Amino acid sequence: MMQSKRWLLPEGVQETVPPESWRLEAARRALLDLYWRWGFDLIRPPLIEYLESLLTGAGHELDLQTFKLTDQLNGRMMGVRSDMTTQATRIDAHRLAATGPARYCYIGSVLRTRPEEPGGSRSPLQVGVEKFGDGHLASDLEIVSLMLETLAVMGISRSYLDLGHVAIYRRLVVACGIDAELEPTVFDVVQRKSRPDLDRLAADQRIDATTHARFSALIELNGPADVLAEARSALGGIDSTIDAALDELAAMVALVQDHYPEMPLYLDLAELRGYRYKTGLLFAAFAPGLGRELARGGRYDDVGRAFGRPRPATGFSADLNLLAALGEFADQRPATGIAAPGDNTDAALLAEIRRLRAAGERVVTGSPEAADAPGCDRLLEHIDGTWRVRAITTKSDSHG
Repeated sequence: MMQSKRWLLPEGVQETVPPESWRLEAARRALLDLYWRWGFDLIRPPLIEYLESLLTGAGHELDLQTFKLTDQLNGRMMGVRSDMTTQATRIDAHRLAATGPARYCYIGSVLRTRPEEPGGSRSPLQVGVEKFGDGHLASDLEIVSLMLETLAVMGISRSYLDLGHVAIYRRLVVACGIDAELEPTVFDVVQRKSRPDLDRLAADQRIDATTHARFSALIELNGPADVLAEARSALGGIDSTIDAALDELAAMVALVQDHYPEMPLYLDLAELRGYRYKTGLLFAAFAPGLGRELARGGRYDDVGRAFGRPRPATGFSADLNLLAALGEFADQRPATGIAAPGDNTDAALLAEIRRLRAAGERVVTGSPEAADAPGCDRLLEHIDGTWRVRAITTKSDSHG
């Protein structure tokens, strides 16, 4: 009988080992320091929650992505978190019951039933920030800025920012009189930017000529920032909310260009990430040649209504594993150490080991020989009545 491969992990689930796991931990600390400097407070939502809480509001979008299990203590259904945005909303609404603007950040593992892209991860290390209680455009700029600063900390130098606005599509559906039965089909066509399928809907008389023209324009409205002029020409005057959304996009473009003049900007008015619960601006960061987002976010006002506290909200999230894989973030700690004897009776030795560790040195005990302490470049030795650190001399060193 062939022995089972007990060491294999489930598809889409990964682990990290040294030195990459240390690099990832250093990145986590660097990002938390960044968020702290921007005034964001750390929250640590639980790994599992009862389904009625976990899938409330924005969480309904995540139903198919959530692993479910039964609580053996009371028989209630629980879920393993697949995203932390809903959890942050619950914490803001009930645990902290914050009044006025509130800023939160988080980093932790999430688990998904399927990857978001073929061959992708089902166990991302999600990092993100959320801001509640402020509906001004300045808050969206704050989140977009922090998303770009996150990429900078991770050493990702080549990226571009993608902007959109969910209200444009949403109000266009209303203005064109598209009913609830047809809307999912139209949504799918728009997301795929499939002009032939849109033409087919018109040919089958499922949409009229005006609707066909408007959604044809929407599909084509993507490109550099000057695409906004085309958008005003094609969609302006149809609905006041669409006009306001275009104004908001123009204002955000101007702000980003002012704060990050070197950042390439791209607009896509048919991109509808999180459409079912997002309410306003959408933003995402991409890297050239990468077929998925580096990070994504947007405004989701009133999502807290399901928890009894409707509040303006905006935020972004990313997979730290992906950022670490693509970026050039470097662990600043020296990858060296001191090999020390494992004598537990020598008080002077133990005191010196404690002093070295308190000073930030890595000391590996019980390994008097360098070969027994991988990564050590120095030895702690008893010389002339005192414990001293000396460099390890190799044969090549001794022979010059």
